[in-house]
Amino acid sequence: MSGSGVATNRRRLTQAELDKICQRHDRLWRAQPGGARAVFSHTDVSGLDFRARNLTDADFTGAILANADLRGAKLDNATLFGADLQNALLSEASLRRTDLRGACLRGADLSGADLYEADMREGQIAVPDAEQGLRVLEPSNRASDACGVVLVGANLTRSRLSGITAIKADFTDAVMKDAKLVRANLKQASFVGADLSGADLSGANVSGADLRDAVLAGAKTMGWTADGADLRGALRDCVDDAPGTESPYAAMLSAHAEWCDSGGQQGAPSVFDGADLRGLKSIRGFNLAALSATGAVFYGLDMEGVQLQGARLEGADLRSCNLAGADLRGARLMGAKLSNADLRKAQLSALVIGADRLMPTNLSRAKLTGADLSSADLRRAILTDADLERANLTGAVTQEAELARVNVRGVRGLSLF
Repeated sequence: MSGSGVATNRRRLTQAELDKICQRHDRLWRAQPGGARAVFSHTDVSGLDFRARNLTDADFTGAILANADLRGAKLDNATLFGADLQNALLSEASLRRTDLRGACLRGADLSGADLYEADMREGQIAVPDAEQGLRVLEPSNRASDACGVVLVGANLTRSRLSGITAIKADFTDAVMKDAKLVRANLKQASFVGADLSGADLSGANVSGADLRDAVLAGAKTMGWTADGADLRGALRDCVDDAPGTESPYAAMLSAHAEWCDSGGQQGAPSVFDGADLRGLKSIRGFNLAALSATGAVFYGLDMEGVQLQGARLEGADLRSCNLAGADLRGARLMGAKLSNADLRKAQLSALVIGADRLMPTNLSRAKLTGADLSSADLRRAILTDADLERANLTGAVTQEAELARVNVRGVRGLSLF
């Protein structure tokens, strides 16, 4: 491994040789003649271009990939055991179930990458040996080195990172549901807005880490070290999920829905400002027009087809909610958290409240990173200063929408840019 102090001889490949190997690998996956699996084990391909290549199941065991460009590459089920990926570019790459044990990811950019069930645990470094097959160079397990790695917005769901060293790593807005981080060294790492629900952080060191607005519901933190960690706004377990606890919110929501459906003749309007509504699990299809729920927590709720016309939802936490087909016309969502929300075919256009009066949906300063807005109606919506990084707007209607100072880095399907 480069920089590890281990002297090993690795054959240096040229870009032309790399292209030929990748072409044969692609033919294999297309079931065409002349195909062969890509094998880069114990080679030096540092600085070379792998952009957008299909390298599913490829073998990079012990390879040097420092400063290589793998942006958008497909590396699902690939073997990168003990590989050197220092400062490599892997943004938007797919590494689902990839073997990264003992790999060096120091300074690598994996922003927006898909690392579902990737294995980044400890591993032993070995080299080919004529007599032994593989000769272990370091008898003890080597922790994967991910110091300074950038994993902003990456999908690390059910990934295995136990024992990893990721000091000052950037996991901002990463999805890390059910990830294994046992005994991981995460000192001074950034987890701002990261979803760590159900993650196992037992014995992990998060001293000095930034966990503001992180989701820690269901996370195991037994024996972790969190000295100096910033946990402001972190979302913990819902108190209404505790055994024997009965939430009053279900009855209140039903009363509000009845009030809406009857035109105010029955039921009663309800106010949920600051309420934690996660214990409801589902409010699918409810008519909750004009609901007041500023700063309320809806995280993870099934809200498909819900009617929230003209609702007050400023600063509400709607992360990972299913809002597919929801009617949010005229809703006030200023500063709301909608990261990774499902807003497919959602109605976010202006609400007609009179012959010449329109109430636009206000999403100014809203955080919509990774949200799915495909085929959503955003006509006349106010999105000033909103964060749409890596959001999907394929097929969305955005005529006359206010898009001043919007963060559109990595956004898909927004034709205005």
